[in-house]
Amino acid sequence: MKLLVRVIEARDIPAMDLNGFSDPYVKLQLGRQRFRSKVVKKCLNPSWCEEFTFRVEDLKEELVISVLDEDKYFNDDFVGQIKVPMSLVFDANDKSLGTAWYPLQPKNKKAKTRDCGEILLTICFTQNNSFMDLQPLGDLVPPLRKCADTTVESPSRSCNGPRRSPSPMRLDDVASSKEDKSQIQTFAGRIAQIFNKNGDTLSNALDKGPDLSELPEIADTQVYENKSEGQPSSSNFEALMKSMEMRDQGSEIPSNLPGGVLLDQLYAIASPEMNSLLFSPDSDYLKSLADLQGSTELQIGTWKSENSGECLKRVISYMKAATKLIKALKTTEEQTYIKADGKVFVVLAIASTPDAPYGNSFRVEVLYCITPGPELPSGEQSSRLVVSWRMNFLQNIMIKGMIEGGARQGLKESFDHYASLLAQNVKPVETKDICSDKEQVLASLQVEPQSDWKLAVQYFANFTVISTIFMGLYVVVHIWLAMPSMIQGLEFVGLDLPDSIGEVIVCGVLVLQGERMLELISRFMQARVQKGSDHGVKAQGDGWLLTVALIEGSNLAAVDSSGFSDPYVVFTCNGKTRTSSIKFQKSNPQWNEIFEFDAMDEPPSVLDVEVYDFDGPFDEATSLGHAEINFLKSNISDLADVWLPLQGKLAQACQSQLHLRIFLNNTRGSNVVKDYLTKMEKEVGKKIRLRSPQTNSAFQKLFGLPPEEFLINDFTCHLKRKMPLQGRLFLSARIIGFHADLFGHKTKFFFLWEDIEDIQVVPPTLSSMGSPIVVMTLRPGKGLDARHGAKTQDEEGRLKFHFHSFVSFNVAQRTIMALWKARALSPEQKVQIVDEESEAKSLQIVEEESVAENLQVVEEESETKSLQTEETGSFLDLEDVKMSMAYSSVISVPTSFFLELFSGSEMDRRVMERVGCLNYSQSPWESEKADVYQRQLYYKFDKRISRYRGEVTSIQQKSRLSDRNGWLIEEVMTLHGVPLGDFFNLHLRYQVENLPSRSIGCNVQVHFGIAWLKSTRHQKRITKNILSNLQERLLVMFSILEKEFVSGK
Repeated sequence: MKLLVRVIEARDIPAMDLNGFSDPYVKLQLGRQRFRSKVVKKCLNPSWCEEFTFRVEDLKEELVISVLDEDKYFNDDFVGQIKVPMSLVFDANDKSLGTAWYPLQPKNKKAKTRDCGEILLTICFTQNNSFMDLQPLGDLVPPLRKCADTTVESPSRSCNGPRRSPSPMRLDDVASSKEDKSQIQTFAGRIAQIFNKNGDTLSNALDKGPDLSELPEIADTQVYENKSEGQPSSSNFEALMKSMEMRDQGSEIPSNLPGGVLLDQLYAIASPEMNSLLFSPDSDYLKSLADLQGSTELQIGTWKSENSGECLKRVISYMKAATKLIKALKTTEEQTYIKADGKVFVVLAIASTPDAPYGNSFRVEVLYCITPGPELPSGEQSSRLVVSWRMNFLQNIMIKGMIEGGARQGLKESFDHYASLLAQNVKPVETKDICSDKEQVLASLQVEPQSDWKLAVQYFANFTVISTIFMGLYVVVHIWLAMPSMIQGLEFVGLDLPDSIGEVIVCGVLVLQGERMLELISRFMQARVQKGSDHGVKAQGDGWLLTVALIEGSNLAAVDSSGFSDPYVVFTCNGKTRTSSIKFQKSNPQWNEIFEFDAMDEPPSVLDVEVYDFDGPFDEATSLGHAEINFLKSNISDLADVWLPLQGKLAQACQSQLHLRIFLNNTRGSNVVKDYLTKMEKEVGKKIRLRSPQTNSAFQKLFGLPPEEFLINDFTCHLKRKMPLQGRLFLSARIIGFHADLFGHKTKFFFLWEDIEDIQVVPPTLSSMGSPIVVMTLRPGKGLDARHGAKTQDEEGRLKFHFHSFVSFNVAQRTIMALWKARALSPEQKVQIVDEESEAKSLQIVEEESVAENLQVVEEESETKSLQTEETGSFLDLEDVKMSMAYSSVISVPTSFFLELFSGSEMDRRVMERVGCLNYSQSPWESEKADVYQRQLYYKFDKRISRYRGEVTSIQQKSRLSDRNGWLIEEVMTLHGVPLGDFFNLHLRYQVENLPSRSIGCNVQVHFGIAWLKSTRHQKRITKNILSNLQERLLVMFSILEKEFVSGK
């Protein structure tokens, strides 16, 4: 069982220091498990709001909670303590003592101070969950626990606010507990003694944490030394796989673990068969691997269904062979299926080695991912096995790097054996074989040779041609047999006119038939010239090479009177076109033609496919259908053999399709990314850093992008709609994306650079809080998936997106313009922009003197902002913000008067200015939905608040509590002009409730949280600084509010 203890706050702590205050912190001990909370400086009513978990093995043990006062140069002073027997918690209702105030007792009865204050605790038993939280499955990042009893801050979880209740018991008689000291004899222990200040840390590290080796033995394990007849059958395993396949609702494939990839290889075996080989109970692979690695005492548990069949688990244990540095270790491995849909199989293995030095302080996690691979030239199926790992430290220990390095080396050696054994059972497929697969597929496409006479017979063998020839012969024979008629009417020698209406009709028919015949001949001659077109033209250059194989068409619409059409296909990518040959009189044409596009510096975004009917050289071609292949939304492996449905009225009516094979290869390897960034650096005028694989993986996962997409830069900004939305703008080679998470509502969209028709910069306005606005106008009908982020849409269907309040507007604008010019503009447009820029520069030379005067000011501003605009942090995957208590108190003002702080009234402005907020302005509250209102704030910090005098843009949302007994005000703040201001957003939550017991008064709780947009090693320092400033600001605000209420009575 696990015991959960939440240390919330204390009150009436006696002053232990000469300044009249104390620096209290809490120590908790259960058996040999010890924890320590953070230290609250100069406070007699401290608030910790921290949570600790203990492993309970004996109900006779007692939980000892002590409050001490930290002294910098002397031993810490004892304040008070309580003892809680585990049997008392176990016998309570729901195995919980609830949240209650407990009086602190002195160390002994002879102590001078009897009143030691009170402490608010929550004590209860929880279910014995695994240390690995598998929900959601796509994340695979459990919360990390840090080591207690060290000089750094305690690793506790923030609680969401205490619930107060009367104390269920009073503990009067307590005795001091003796701390156990363990002898350290191992090499790791001596190192720990060097790095840590006291011996408690070591015993803590050795004792803390759940131990998989202590799990109960599985009844039906397999011991290979003594096989029993009751072994699980493969049929049961297959039934479990079928059950998981039925339950799988299309969950995402987890990304690789951050420790690195141990194995990434294609094998000539289907993915279900690979899964059976590695994880089936009937497979001998694990036994062979154990023999190869020298492991003994291998025991394999059966797969068991958990959580109503949502996942499968089994436990494997073995004695790992000894090495030169480490003795033989008992290893317990828990394997869990987190995805099995019949094609993709993902297994997470968590290994525990409790006998190793610090073995209880870490776990090794290995992720096996089996996915289908491309079809091999022989027709066989292939599968891809990717094995990644990471070290999960349950405690914060000083020799973390040493342990991680040793684990990395051991895993590398183990998976070298793993790969060599797997290669003996299954044939590996090399990458060059896949390339040869492409070459073989394309080489197998042979264009059907046809002679011109055969094409002519096929083209002219129709009713129109035959009837025209027959009528022509008929007229010739008639002329030969007929005698010359006499001249009459208006006729004269050489001019013979029709003598009746019937002759007029016959003449008209002959003329029309002759015209159609000549038109057919002309079309055939032009089509004969166009035959073959771009087929076989080789691509030039190195980079991203796009190859399209046009195989055949199906059910193409017929637009000719003959019931057929003369189709040909035009492919367009990055402004370059490739045209196929014309197939005469075909509704199911066979092409077998190959088209290659010249190599590109960046991966292509879209391939446009248009099918036309040939109507002659001077007539406008009739479209038989069109389609668009978006490489950002398609897996390139799925395009290796695809039937593409055509869009359009004719195509949809006939259900027309094209059979294509598309290949996209990078012939320059990783250099193509570096070369592209180097080119962009020259355009932007600023160093662009190559992002790490983890950062690119998080970016790709956020927007669902393919692996070849890479992040170039990201900026904090506001999206202007009805109300400004604070979020982050992401720029890559092919897309521009926006993501925001405001008050639990997530907004996410992206569109292509090619979709942008124009980019303009609008001067600052009051609504943009003094920041220039970047307006992006899309082409008509483009970016419809992102229309929920557009501010307006004109009559022609152009969407307009407004972005403002960039931390560094100049860098953001230059980067956006450079990427747009490189991707979306035609050569003519680029020349026009260059001309406009040169004209602007000439005007700038004329005003050189005025610019020189302002140059120094600009340099100072850029120097001030150099810290915050430097993109040194790595992008973190955005997640929900964890809120913790920053302030809680009862204020002697009515709730209605308290809300004046958020009303936009004169008092609101006066209070904000008195706490150091200059140029305070706010927009009026606007209704978002029933009882939910939203507004925007802007102000600058006074110098006494921040020496950088930064600016703040803030969005507030106001709503009633569920019981309608108060209000909830949520706020998201963005800091500008302060170092690392674009690394985070500050979230605040004000909860104000009426107090029925008091006629005048309200209960106010303020929670705060920080949403880290990028990682930095200064996170703790920044959080501490923000919290202290926030608490001081809240105290001043509420004090002024109470004074205003009293003076206004």
